[in-house]
This record gives sequence, C-alpha cells and structure tokens, in this order.
Amino acid sequence: MVDTPTTEPSAVTAGDSITWTKSLPDYPASAGWVISYALRSSAGSITITGSASGADHLVSVSAATSAPWVAGLYSWQAYVTRGAERHTVATGSMIVRANLAAAGANFDTRSHCKKVLDAIEAVIEGRASAGDQEITIDGTRLVKMTAEQLLALRSRYLVWYRDEQAAERLANGLGSRNRIKVRFS
Repeated sequence: MVDTPTTEPSAVTAGDSITWTKSLPDYPASAGWVISYALRSSAGSITITGSASGADHLVSVSAATSAPWVAGLYSWQAYVTRGAERHTVATGSMIVRANLAAAGANFDTRSHCKKVLDAIEAVIEGRASAGDQEITIDGTRLVKMTAEQLLALRSRYLVWYRDEQAAERLANGLGSRNRIKVRFS
C-alpha cells in the first residue's frame, strides 16, 4: 500500500499521477467544504479541485490531466468553499518538471525563466553596437529596449531564476544556500 502524502508536494512532474491529502479541522470535507488550488506562473495557470475523503480533502490529479502542464515554478494558493463562503487556507510554491519521456530529442531543459534570462543577456551583450536589436520570448517581442530597461528586466528575471534554483534545491532535499549568521555574546 502506498502512503498518500499529507502536504502539498514541492515538485511534481507533468504527465505523472499526483495525489495528496489535506486535513483542515476548521474546514472538514465532511461538513461540505471543498478544497481547490490555483497555481499561477509566467508559464501558465493550473486549477485543481479536491474531493472528500472522510473529514480530509483528497487531491488527486490523473496523469492525463497533468500531461499538458507547462514546466516552471508556480505560486499556489489553496482555498476552501462551501456555498457562498470562501477561505484561503494555505499558500506556497511548486515546481512542475517537464515530462522528459514525452519530450522530443531537441527538448530544451531550461525553465521559461532561464530561457528569458539567457535571451536578455544575449541582447545586452550585443547591445554595444546595435540599438535596434529585438528578441522574441515565448511569443512576446522585445523591441528597441534601452540598456537600462534591459538591465532592469535582467535583474527581475535573475531574482526569479534564483528563486527557482532555491525551490529546486529544497525539493531535492539539498537545503537552502542562504546563510544565517549568528553571533553569541
């Protein structure tokens, strides 16, 4: 018998079956509360609705449902509803990994965030002599941006990429690279 995790996973793989339970004593499924998850990122959006398993909420996603999910780092919000009532019960982040078994031979393993960061850096490196460069990132064209605009955009994507890396490390049980300095007197 496989145990079902009792917390939201920090990382999942598109195309896998995914299951966990959530216990909410203040909002039991047996009292009619229904849990839902809203996952959002620049890569896409995902909505998941749980079902009752006694007082607990069972969240189960089939392999067919998760197959089209776009890889990336998602922020999620869990909320329960009953009639017209709605309460947010948890928030967090989750990495959706690409299904490499379904990917083609030329699959780019970089995340959306890393692809954008690399593209911005390529434009910055070539910016010295050309003021009219442009890039297209997942269907969005960046045209005639100033060096300052590109550097600001690069800074934002660098923060997001580092967040992705930190979440990936935590998901793999490697811990954070953040240092906590302590001094004892």
